[in-house]
Amino acid sequence: MKEKFIQTVAEGYTFEGSSIVLGGAMLNGECQTNSLVKIPMKTLNRHGLIAGATGSGKTKTLQILAEQLSANSVPVLLMDIKGDLSGIAAASNGHPKIDERHKKIGIPFEAGTSPVEFLSLSDEKGVRLRATVSEFGPVLFSKILDLNDNQSGVVAVVFKYCDDKGLPLLDLKDFKKTLQYLTNEGKEEIEGEYGRLSTASVGAIMRKIIEIEQQGAERFFGEVSFDVEDLLRLNEEGKGRVSIIRLTDIQDRPKLFSTFMLQMLAEIYASFPEEGDVNEPKLVIFIDEAHLVFEEASKALLNQIESIIKLIRSKGVGLFFVTQNPADIPDDVLGQLGMKIQHALRAFTAKDRKAIKLAAQNYPLTDFYDVEQLLTELGIGEALVTALNEKGIPTPLVHTLLRAPQSRMDVLAAHEIDTIIASSSLISKYNKELDRESAYEVLNGKIEQLQSEEHQEELKKQKAKASKSSSRRREKSAIEKVMDSTLTKQMGRTVMRELTRGLLGAFGLGGKRRR
Repeated sequence: MKEKFIQTVAEGYTFEGSSIVLGGAMLNGECQTNSLVKIPMKTLNRHGLIAGATGSGKTKTLQILAEQLSANSVPVLLMDIKGDLSGIAAASNGHPKIDERHKKIGIPFEAGTSPVEFLSLSDEKGVRLRATVSEFGPVLFSKILDLNDNQSGVVAVVFKYCDDKGLPLLDLKDFKKTLQYLTNEGKEEIEGEYGRLSTASVGAIMRKIIEIEQQGAERFFGEVSFDVEDLLRLNEEGKGRVSIIRLTDIQDRPKLFSTFMLQMLAEIYASFPEEGDVNEPKLVIFIDEAHLVFEEASKALLNQIESIIKLIRSKGVGLFFVTQNPADIPDDVLGQLGMKIQHALRAFTAKDRKAIKLAAQNYPLTDFYDVEQLLTELGIGEALVTALNEKGIPTPLVHTLLRAPQSRMDVLAAHEIDTIIASSSLISKYNKELDRESAYEVLNGKIEQLQSEEHQEELKKQKAKASKSSSRRREKSAIEKVMDSTLTKQMGRTVMRELTRGLLGAFGLGGKRRR
């Protein structure tokens, strides 16, 4: 059985093109020296999954893949939510246990570093990531806000109006100001051409925008927009640059994370040319804590992510999702992932056991392992591995003792991060504040002008009314003023009384009858 296993590994993991050595194959708990488990560079744009319980070694596996890709001149983008990936910029200090592990695998251990660029979506230090509202477009912007068809129609009108009038739609305050203008001062201006906007839909959109603003989205929308071509840089030695997005302070803001992820993937897909079949990927993206992308995403957002995953590989881009359980990834997305690296899962509850049983069904059938049982017995730094070979056929499932990262398995000190950021050529390009005239300023000026014109018109009306009233008051002062006086009224009553008495006397109805 051992000979058959070694032959199966040798045949399944021998490739014509370049490949990455991931570790050594294991059988019955022992590493079979020189039975190397490799990943072909040619299929790394077919996406992948790294899964496993907390502490099982997922992050280190991600680190191994990233540094090996970088060494093969492939740029990498990492989402560092836990803050423990910065060590890839520094060389490992080595350890006797690392030497022992590599001796079992059959490859020497060499410490090394990768060129790193720190990026930031929030208040973390690094190159600022921004995008304008216009770059999202009405469809993607509506999906991010999880709007219905009527509300999406209102968003489309806002974008169309800004396009027609040449109003730059850069940040959220631009969008909100335009929406407010079209439902108040500009209502008559648009009704003929664009139709009337529902106040209920407008109110719902405003509430959705406030929701993402509370998660810090106003820092992401705006200028200077990040150019995704800057993710494709190599250093002077020809190594792919590892861009690390520091996201430690947005774990409790999943809406912002999913918004950013979808926009960046859409921008990469729109910007990168078609590559067809490539010998190695153009860019590989690792999304750590991937459940944060999916658990808060709407159905429309999930559909959009699924579509991009299907299409983006033709641009030479690979996506790797890192999460605790394969069940965290929607089935339609999971089915698109060519490589799977499964670390240990823990069975503490009946629900956990059910999840393990389902997870085992995600992997190719094998004569060498009881996959369901092995998933609970994997040690730290061990994983079940399967990938696609150069013909797109899944490789045999192999229990693998993973190699150690060549870089530091710990975070960088604050001063080390500061040194890397200070040497960045992108800081001066993206970290300047830019707030040029856009829809907000233009419409504010228009509203002020309209209010000024209305104010002047109202003043004219009030002046005319005051003049007319004054004229009527002057006529009264000559005649009615006398008639309205108390003395005049008293005299009038006396005259009327005497006149009445005289008339009654003439008719013989008043006074005493003469004899």
